[in-house]
Amino acid sequence: MIIPAIDLIDGQVVRLYQGDYNQKTEYSLDPVDVVHSYADQGAQWLHIVDLTGAKDTSRRQLELIRRMVDTKRMAFQAGGGIRSEKEVEQLLESGVSRVVVGSLAVKSPQTVKQWVTRYGAEHIVLALDINIDETGNKFIATHGWQENSGVSLEAILGDFAEVGAKHVLCTDISRDGTLQGPNVDLYREVASTFPDVSWQASGGIGGLHDIEALKPTQVGGVILGRALLEGKFTVEEAIACWQNA
Repeated sequence: MIIPAIDLIDGQVVRLYQGDYNQKTEYSLDPVDVVHSYADQGAQWLHIVDLTGAKDTSRRQLELIRRMVDTKRMAFQAGGGIRSEKEVEQLLESGVSRVVVGSLAVKSPQTVKQWVTRYGAEHIVLALDINIDETGNKFIATHGWQENSGVSLEAILGDFAEVGAKHVLCTDISRDGTLQGPNVDLYREVASTFPDVSWQASGGIGGLHDIEALKPTQVGGVILGRALLEGKFTVEEAIACWQNA
């Protein structure tokens, strides 16, 4: 499945380069208009990253997210620095179908496992952003990619398998925002090792050929951000490519 992504800072559509707030590109787009545009082209899901809320949870953009959800044009998954159960509840109450949880899954796995159990595996996405070292170890980065947790991807997935975690958005940080192609080998490996997980591939997609390359890996979804905003291809073209690959 093709899943367009939209990153929001103070109501503006933006993109960060490799998670760096100082390397920000702003786009003159209304987020609600983007929802309609992507839905018109056939998108069934939208991935929302609340970068304002990630920095300051008291400023989470719930009203804007609610306006996007209220279009009822598609289903939504949203996150950005989720730190408390209250935030999970707020997003679910706003109509978001899945809440995306990142660093906390590494720092407080017991807490997040309780959320998976309480709200259902269908409603929680684990966002696991990884750095791969020279020997191939896949370590989770936290705090907006500023810190290496020392926890391996395999270890955290083994832990969350206990509660039946189903959705995992995995980003190879070195590829994010670069348009230089996804880490196909990574997704082939993790989808094979953890076949019960629906993987969402994120980072590096710059052309339709990159989408084609991911099809054999058996990932469940492909997150598209910068490539769409910069007109490398359309959502409609991406969906057609995924269906025909």
